[in-house]
Amino acid sequence: MILTITCIVATAILVAAEWKHWALVRVLAKFGASGSFVLLGLSTHGDYGRWVLIGLILGAIGDICLLGKTTRPFLAGLVAFLFGHLSYVVAIAHLVPPGSWLEGAGWLAIVPALAGVTTVALLWPRLGRLTGPVIAYLLAIVAMVIAAIAAWRLEALPAPARDYLALGAALFFVSDISVARNRFVGDAMANKAWGLPAYFAGQLLIAWSAIGYA
Repeated sequence: MILTITCIVATAILVAAEWKHWALVRVLAKFGASGSFVLLGLSTHGDYGRWVLIGLILGAIGDICLLGKTTRPFLAGLVAFLFGHLSYVVAIAHLVPPGSWLEGAGWLAIVPALAGVTTVALLWPRLGRLTGPVIAYLLAIVAMVIAAIAAWRLEALPAPARDYLALGAALFFVSDISVARNRFVGDAMANKAWGLPAYFAGQLLIAWSAIGYA
């Protein structure tokens, strides 16, 4: 609980630092928030928990990369988050066989799929050389959200862990939309004001979904 509270406080400070352009505070707050959910992930157990921890670590690496403002650190962050999402996909595969994801998610699978297609369509003219990496990234997160929905509907985790997983995956997707808007549409505080809390809340919930699981 201390790590969760620390992450929440650090996220609030990070949002304020982004608003006020406090460069050093921004770096320290992001390290604090990301470090908190990684440390929280050390309490996970089992195959599911181990892969979740790997995903959390990769997410933290992506966070640090996104401290940069140019294309190169953004691309590095994109790759780190891509492998982070794939780690979560593997984690969920230990709960629900991939062949059962679409059937398990049911009609709710349409929601992330439609969100992914819409995002690509809106950003397409602005992607340029990053078209391939962005599409690969969106495919990974759409798969992750569908898998999380399937795990939730099939009760592959006990309550409330399955609720944490589904909500965490959804919030992660929402935060990714804010990052995409900020990178390809325009750097705006409004994107960070809702994107950063959604991201760190998503990571915390995914971590909590694995705590105590064996």
